[in-house]
Formats: sequence, C-alpha cells, structure tokens
Amino acid sequence: MSDSIKTILAVDDEPNMLRLLEISLRQAGYQPLTAKDGREALEVIRTQSVDCVISDLHMPRMDGLQLLKEIRQENAELPVIIVTAQGEIKSAIEAMKNGASDYILRPFDLEELEVAIKRALSFARLVVENQFFREEKSPNTGLVGNSPAMQQLSEAIRLVAPEKATVLVAGETGTGKELVARAIHVGSPRSKALFVAVNCAAIPHEMLESELFGHEKGAFTGAIKERIGKFELADGGTLFLDEVTEMPMQLQAKLLRALQENIIERVGGSRPISVDIRVVAATNRNPLDAIKEGKLREDLYYRLNVFRIDLPALKVRKADIEALAQHFLAKRHVSISPAAISHLLQYDWPGNVRELENVLERAAIISGNQMIMPQHLPAEMVSVNTSSVQTSATAASAGNALALPDAVEALERRLIAEALLATQGNKSRAAKLLEISERSLWYKLSQYQMS
Repeated sequence: MSDSIKTILAVDDEPNMLRLLEISLRQAGYQPLTAKDGREALEVIRTQSVDCVISDLHMPRMDGLQLLKEIRQENAELPVIIVTAQGEIKSAIEAMKNGASDYILRPFDLEELEVAIKRALSFARLVVENQFFREEKSPNTGLVGNSPAMQQLSEAIRLVAPEKATVLVAGETGTGKELVARAIHVGSPRSKALFVAVNCAAIPHEMLESELFGHEKGAFTGAIKERIGKFELADGGTLFLDEVTEMPMQLQAKLLRALQENIIERVGGSRPISVDIRVVAATNRNPLDAIKEGKLREDLYYRLNVFRIDLPALKVRKADIEALAQHFLAKRHVSISPAAISHLLQYDWPGNVRELENVLERAAIISGNQMIMPQHLPAEMVSVNTSSVQTSATAASAGNALALPDAVEALERRLIAEALLATQGNKSRAAKLLEISERSLWYKLSQYQMS
C-alpha cells in the first residue's frame, strides 16, 4: 500500500468526542477532517479527497446509517467505520449489511481505532485490485522455444528479474514484449504484488495522465469521484508501459520525475504520493530513431534504458515455430500435420508470434478442431510453400535425382496418409479434407497400394 498520508473524516455530533477523534487520528499519522452530522459529512466528501470515514450512529439531521447509504450511492469503494455503544450491536450489524467496512464499540482506545482503520483501508484496496483483475485479461506468461535467440532471451530475463533496474524491451509488434515483462515480474521479489500493464498507444492522450497518476474528485469534467491511477495500483509491484514512445512529450516529463523521485501527484491534486514500483517499458520503434523524430525524450530514454532487451523477430527464430504451434493448439486439443508445419516454416511472419497464433486459431476453426492440414492454412502460406516444393522438384529433376511424377506421388501419399490419420480412417471425411471425391480417394489408395 502507498505510504502517502491518508485523510480520515470523523463524524460525530458530540464536540468532545469529535475533538478526541481528531487528536487520535493525528497521533496515528493520519490527516483528520471533521463533520458534526451526516449532511455536513456529505459536503466534505463531495468537495475534498477522503480515504476513510468514521461515523457515529446517532446524529441530528442525518444519522450514521443514512449517511452510509448516501455514501454507498456515490462511492461504493470508500470505507466507512461505524462507532456505536455496547447496547447497539444490532444497529452496527444493520450498518454492516448496508455496506459499512467495520464497527468499533465505545469506549475505544487508540490502538483499536488504528487497527480498524488499517483493516478498512486494506479492504478498500483489495476491492480495487479485484476489480482490476476482473478487467485485466492475463495472458499466459510462458516463453516458448529453445532456439539460440530464445536461450539468450531467457538468460537476460534470469539476470535482470531479481534486480531493481528499469528495463526497456524493444521489438517488432507481435514479438511478445508483454510476455517478457510478465516473466521479469514473475521472477522478481515483487511477484506477489500486482503486475499492471498500460498500453500508451491505446489510451487517448487527454486521458493517459489520469490513467497513470489518477485524479481527484472534480479535477475535470466527468471526474465525479477520485480515482487511483496505475502507479498507485502497482505500488510494491511492476508497472509495464507498452509503446512508451506514443506518450505525449509533456507527460513524458512527468513520468521522468515520477521515476526519479518515486513520487506522483494525482491530476487536480497537490499532495505528494510515494510509490514503490519497478517499471518495464516497451517500444516497437528503434528508440534512437524515436529520439530523432521527437517521439521520445532523450533523458527519459536513458532513465528507462538501464537494462535493454531486444526481442528477435519470428523469422529469425523459425526453429521455435513447431513448438509455438503445439503450444497454441494445445488449448484446443488440436494437432497439426508435418506438411502444415512445413508450410509455416516457409513463411516470413511479418506479424510475428501474434500472427502465428491468429493463423492457427483460424486453421483450427476451419478444420473443425481436427488435425490441421495444409488446406486449412491461408492461401498465401500454401502458395509460398508450393512454389518452394516445385522449385526443389524441378532442380532435382534436372539433376536426375528425382523425377517429377515420383515427387507428385510422394506428396499425394503423404497428404492422403495425413487426411486418413486426421479422420481416423474415415474415407468419406478424408476425401472432403482433400477436396476430392470419395471414388477418387479409393482409386488413389488402390493405385499406391495404401491400406
């Protein structure tokens, strides 16, 4: 939890009790605010930033239970602690049913008050975190492949994960920059805290500052209540800033200050908030080119580029394609034929791993979640591979190593065998996969003496 000073609103119609609460809260290290009844408390909540409310039950004009209901309509996350007497346990239970975070009995001591406040603040943070987890689609953090490039990547992650250093991940779109960031988080001492990802290119510039640093109530039109930003949410954990070069230059200056001082301010706020986070940033641009183009501040680049990881494009790590294909298809319990893998290996994958995953998902749908065959792949991949096969066959034929009819027969035998394997020997379904008639399939089986 952030160690910034929390503001606690005490509500009580007895001046002596209100004064006691004010002194106790200040001694406990909180910033106290006071109100004499529910209506006054609502005015304070609507005009100032409040982290927790401590309210008496019995007050004129608006009692504690009605105040609680009003607060819940406006701010479901604001924790409210009810103060009640020994003989009013039923009223306290009723308040809990209506959304109170906790209750304490009079007379209470300072330690009991502190425990209740800390418990309420912790619960409020858990509510925010759980909401974040529901909204965040967390992808698989596993890195797949054993090519030399992937071995170097795994070693780099192993070295930097336990450290505090800021990491800059550079690579083409679709190479898996967020997976690398998550792997760094999982391997770090911060793994039990949150991993929070922000795509700087996907959020409108005018909203990005609030998304990162949060905002106070009334900071701008539509800010009907305060909101914590991703920096506060990631406190104790890792903040991943994807496509950081798409961040406005003015906001980059504020980001640089936050990284250097570990202090932020919410939009519309004036109080400093201390945060303890590890930042992993990513870009699909060459960072030095982005500096020349005015897309990235040079001082921010040097602050982010403490430890740099360059992700290889899929076309330079084709040895991992089969393992990646099996990894993606395992979710659907679908297999892929050697002939289809051969086609995948011939393609250059401009969209990298993300494109491969999408192609395989489409192929699995077309195949009816059966074995993926060449005919289930996009036409451009099949044509590339076919051209390669034809070129090889022509060259071999010219050298009298393999005649074209023999090459055709070998290819037909393999495709027929794979179709029968995919359909568990069902000739009718195999013929449909091969896009020939069942009679033609029987003829080929007889011609090639295949059982």
